[in-house]
Amino acid sequence: MLQLQAIRANQEEITEALQKRNIDAAPLLENVLRLDEKRRATQTQLDNTLAESNTLSKEIGVLFKSGKAQEANALKEKTGQLKEDSKKLGETLQAVAEELQGLLYQIPNVPHPSVPMGNTDEDNEEIFKEGEIPVLNTDALPHWELAKKYDIIDFELGVKVTGAGFPVYKGKGAKLQRALISYFLDKNTDAGYTEIQVPHLINETSGYGTGQLPDKEGQMYHIGTDDLYLIPTAEVPVTNLFRDEILMQNDFPKCFTAYTPCFRREAGSYGAHVRGLNRLHQFDKVEIVRVEHPSTSYEALDGMVEHVKNILRELKLPYRVLRLCGGDLGFTAALTYDFEVFSAAQDRWLEISSVSNFETYQANRLKLRYKDESGKSQLAHTLNGSALALPRVLAAILENCQTKNGIQIPEVLVPYCGFNVID
Repeated sequence: MLQLQAIRANQEEITEALQKRNIDAAPLLENVLRLDEKRRATQTQLDNTLAESNTLSKEIGVLFKSGKAQEANALKEKTGQLKEDSKKLGETLQAVAEELQGLLYQIPNVPHPSVPMGNTDEDNEEIFKEGEIPVLNTDALPHWELAKKYDIIDFELGVKVTGAGFPVYKGKGAKLQRALISYFLDKNTDAGYTEIQVPHLINETSGYGTGQLPDKEGQMYHIGTDDLYLIPTAEVPVTNLFRDEILMQNDFPKCFTAYTPCFRREAGSYGAHVRGLNRLHQFDKVEIVRVEHPSTSYEALDGMVEHVKNILRELKLPYRVLRLCGGDLGFTAALTYDFEVFSAAQDRWLEISSVSNFETYQANRLKLRYKDESGKSQLAHTLNGSALALPRVLAAILENCQTKNGIQIPEVLVPYCGFNVID
């Protein structure tokens, strides 16, 4: 969430920057400032009314002690009116504050200056590419056919138990999943991230804290009886660990990694491009989350990008890195790099990671602050990334590593899964 003082001081600059997202934010920002002015004016009225009421109450006490009951009672009538006025002003203040908060929730984060202009994912900027794209035999199969051939993933069983988008992993397929999770966690902890296990359900406050609410409530599974949400990513519970926290400068950086299942409704997703593992309602992911001092957050972002690159190099998967354009940038992100692996059997790129810097946007919602050198509270920066999401990584391994004699397992994973081929 943008800070009010920043909107007051930089209204034109923010309006111009948000044009990269292809939105005209001017009317919304004008309404925010109008409501902010009304809120501050109402607060001043309320403070003055309460101060006057307190002053009169003291005078009434003095008058009663002096035996001037008639004058005291006359003032009591006035304090009664002041109390009624303060009650109404308090109600008005609360209503204005709630309306103002609702408008602030509608404003996305301001894109970093390096974010390119663009409307869709076709306008994203490729900044890096590495790895040799394999040439497969003419009889090569997509991963959903390989899964059936080697009996390692059963999509039909998942439909039977739950519905489409909930696959059942079997035998070597299940072991390969577990191997990937362990490998990703080990890579992350070796890089200095502390492994934690977090709840897979969050409350509404947590959803607002990281920006899933009110922007993405239609994409999350909601448990109405308990008013809880299934997590769409470990980013949400991990980052919310720092809600309402005040850090010291020597606490930075805070680095965590967590494995969780992730749940996304993915409403409206149909077609061949979402077949098999390409788009699921439940999938496994290993996440990395950082809380950084503002002066080091972009250096940390670059480090996260290099970390994911190293993992993909070890897996020997061809990949590329994209800088997302304004039209494709997530609501809460200031800058995002997407990683995509090439799926040889599908002949297309598959997104497998997003690494983002949210600057102070999430921290403002979370009230996540630190004490600077002068002892003043400042907002921290939050970052997160997938390291990595499993489904499309697994799809790329199955498709790119298929041979006539089976699917060759990347060498780095063999110690984790205990076999080197699926046949």
